[in-house]
Amino acid sequence: MDPISALNDGVEELRQSFDPTLVIGPFTQYTLWMVIVFVILLALILPAARKVSVVPKPGFGLSNLIEYGYSYVCHEMGENAIGRGYERHIPFLATLFFYILIANFLGLVPGFKTSTGSVHVTWALSIISFIYFNYYGIKCRGGWGYVKSIAPSGLPAPLVPIIWFFELISLCIRVLTLAVRLYGNMFAGHMVLGVFALATSVFIQSAIVNMSFVTALPSIGWFALLFAMYALETLFAWLQAYVFTVLSAVYVGLATSPSH
Repeated sequence: MDPISALNDGVEELRQSFDPTLVIGPFTQYTLWMVIVFVILLALILPAARKVSVVPKPGFGLSNLIEYGYSYVCHEMGENAIGRGYERHIPFLATLFFYILIANFLGLVPGFKTSTGSVHVTWALSIISFIYFNYYGIKCRGGWGYVKSIAPSGLPAPLVPIIWFFELISLCIRVLTLAVRLYGNMFAGHMVLGVFALATSVFIQSAIVNMSFVTALPSIGWFALLFAMYALETLFAWLQAYVFTVLSAVYVGLATSPSH
């Protein structure tokens, strides 16, 4: 058994396993896990919300963790990025944060899939965010006022249409950067985890078949890399939820800020 050939074949199969495939009726594996995350989100948040008290109870119960996460979204994302009037946007930002966070962490469980590993899901999330902050920009400034605000105030008149055009492009690109950043990080991370796990398994199987201790040595290195990458992906699971949510909050702030 040649471990290198087996690894090459396994990597191709691994790559194909990330392609969307129908699993239940019209549902692909990513759509199915998107629904599962939604159900988990409701099952965790709704009961915990009923137990939240004015004075938090000591300990690390579920309601306390949910309350801490909600407070973190309120102050570290909403208040800092949006400023005055941030309270109305917290339900939206908290939904984004908890949904992406749960989806990312579920993807770290062996055999599970993360819905954020599909570009279609991340596009949907980014489009929702894009529509949301533009809607509130128009609501706060009016249609024409929001269109004019795309270009910063105080520019010389001849530069206004040029800067406005480039700012409009920058505004539209936000939906792309939100989608691609989340998808790219989650897909790449899980692909690397899969390769490291596959390499560990292939070299162990090869050592058993060939009855060779030397052949098993590379598997130790691959397992160490897998462990390190798993720890890093655990951090990225939270970080990507934070980045997506805080950028959405920043865009809301830019769209609604009277000084922009």
